[in-house]
Amino acid sequence: MMGLLRRHRAGVALSALLTVGITLTACGGGSSFSGGTSSGSGGSSGSAGAGIAVKAAEFPWSAAKLTNVILAEVATQHPELGVSQIGTTALGPAPAWAGAQRGDLDLFSEVALPNQQELADKAKDKVSLVHQTYGDAQQGWFVPTYATEPGQPLAGLTSVTQLNDYAAPLNNKLVDADPSFITTQQNAKRLQGYGLKLEQVASSEAAQLAELRRAYQAKEPILVYLYHPHWVFAEFQMTQLQEPTPYSPDCFTTGNGACAMPAYSAWTAASTKVQQDAPKFYAMLQKFEIPVPDMEGMLKSVDVDKKDATAVAKEWLAANPQKVQEWVAAT
Repeated sequence: MMGLLRRHRAGVALSALLTVGITLTACGGGSSFSGGTSSGSGGSSGSAGAGIAVKAAEFPWSAAKLTNVILAEVATQHPELGVSQIGTTALGPAPAWAGAQRGDLDLFSEVALPNQQELADKAKDKVSLVHQTYGDAQQGWFVPTYATEPGQPLAGLTSVTQLNDYAAPLNNKLVDADPSFITTQQNAKRLQGYGLKLEQVASSEAAQLAELRRAYQAKEPILVYLYHPHWVFAEFQMTQLQEPTPYSPDCFTTGNGACAMPAYSAWTAASTKVQQDAPKFYAMLQKFEIPVPDMEGMLKSVDVDKKDATAVAKEWLAANPQKVQEWVAAT
């Protein structure tokens, strides 16, 4: 998921984006823990000191790699937390949570909620949700801010309910992501529910973002589905259109779809082993938080500037020592 894409991306589907079922399975390859690729994260991969070794799942999107490296580095720099090593295995959500049910995994970062809630519930006897890394990450329909300024084609546009009046400058289309994403299905229902006469254009997130970049560079109007956290917001100035009706769980099932999309949040989760054998590390997880703008800046470095995720995570840690102190204080 270049961002959430890979998260929403694939099954979070990007979603709100990853829901349970086929979409989730698509995120990750095989159905067993042994099918993943095992590696170390950050500086802890080769250090075997006092403390327990932790087996972490690494979901196939950049934010998961970043958070795993950050957690591994903190464990290395603070041996008093009781974790000597964090080894990672690359898995999609469905096989990862199946591994959790068997007791094969101890740590999850970037658990996408509400998308992975059902999967997490099935493994709650072995692994439980600990703390929200970041939340209230909004998703919806966005337009470039420049296009809404006075004298520009979308001047006066603030709400999704106005879109029929701006259909012509928007080329009568909503530029969406992959057709397999849950959000793409939700957006189709939203267009119908709001009575909008726009064509939903969905092919891939890569194609969607290429179209956004082309329009942005040409200073043209465009309507796109996007979500936080995403590198787009670290590079482009985008305005989210207002929603008259807040999200409700039945909006896209028994409802007509004329509502906002659910906010996304990312959580950590840990096994009973971690809670019992490394209580200080577990206490640190209970305070582990990363601001959405910081995550979006790191995602831009990784997904756009093509910098190494491990290096980017370590740079962020070096620039934010006060946050680490907040996490490890009084553990």
